[in-house]
Amino acid sequence: MATVHHWTGLEAKALRLALRMSVRTFAAHLGVGVRTISKWEKLLSSTEPRQDTQAILDTALARADPAAHLRFEANLSEAGRAGGGPRQRVTAGGPRAWEYETWADDLERAAVCLSRQAFGFAGSLLDRWLRRLPPHELDERGRYLYARSLTLNGDMRRLQGTVQDLLIATSLYGDAHSLFVELGVPRRAAQIQLSLAVVAEMSGRLTFAASRYEALADDERLSDGDRTRARLWIGTALAKQGHNDSAVTLMQSAAQDFYDLAEPEEWAVSQQKLALAHRGTGDLTRALHFMETARSVSSTGSPLARVQIDTAHAHILLSDPATAGEGRAVLALAADTAGKHGLNHQLRSIAAIRDTEEYA
Repeated sequence: MATVHHWTGLEAKALRLALRMSVRTFAAHLGVGVRTISKWEKLLSSTEPRQDTQAILDTALARADPAAHLRFEANLSEAGRAGGGPRQRVTAGGPRAWEYETWADDLERAAVCLSRQAFGFAGSLLDRWLRRLPPHELDERGRYLYARSLTLNGDMRRLQGTVQDLLIATSLYGDAHSLFVELGVPRRAAQIQLSLAVVAEMSGRLTFAASRYEALADDERLSDGDRTRARLWIGTALAKQGHNDSAVTLMQSAAQDFYDLAEPEEWAVSQQKLALAHRGTGDLTRALHFMETARSVSSTGSPLARVQIDTAHAHILLSDPATAGEGRAVLALAADTAGKHGLNHQLRSIAAIRDTEEYA
């Protein structure tokens, strides 16, 4: 959320406009006189509220909803471009300290939005920084925040998953990778390479994706969890190529590592992928066993997680004529959820499953 370390009339006016209040209503909201508000808005950054009023303004901002915070920060940005005061201007030295804090807060909020597939709000949080601040005008901290913004924007495109989104994600990740290398942040650079391998897999470049996963599985720049994810995804790429026995071996090893690392959600994902690999080998009994384990452990809190687990379950059920009807119902539920949340890659996967069943 936005914070203001020192209020002037300029910030006070930006807050009034963000709250969509008249001068009189805003005065009543703060408990000050109408003339006081009028004075602030006439003198702007040339006047400062008293210390007790500064605290009242802090409280009013803190209690504002997220949409009002966005409007408040946008108002300040516009005031800066109009020459409204030195605190709002973006100079060659980059944003001021309070703007960095706001930017970092926005990135945290965007990450939460992406975890819930709230793409519209996440995009608005990211775009206003990426469009406003050219990286060459930023100092080291600003470039780091810019690279993180590019990364999250790439994540958003990857999650949305149209063909065009995947191309844009590749470009965004590439720019972020260059910045992290320039800044000397090897772990972030390696994580970007892992994300690029995921995009390659989603785009159908399975052999390339598997080779990148294999290289990153032993990359010391990555954490133990990230290296284990890379090994699990080698198995995924192999299973998509029809090498299900090899995939099962790799996935079992990764699942054990997730268990040892005490990462229950990742362990649940590994059980889901093992279920699909066993389906590929023709062992539907074991496939359903692993699927049931995955469903019992996974929190399925996000729309994406629900779609993935329902799609995998339906794929297995459709492989047996005795359970095909149930599989169609589960797949329809997955398609409905994916459509509501703009999960286009999952919709393509669901369409491919339906096409396979049609011609089976």
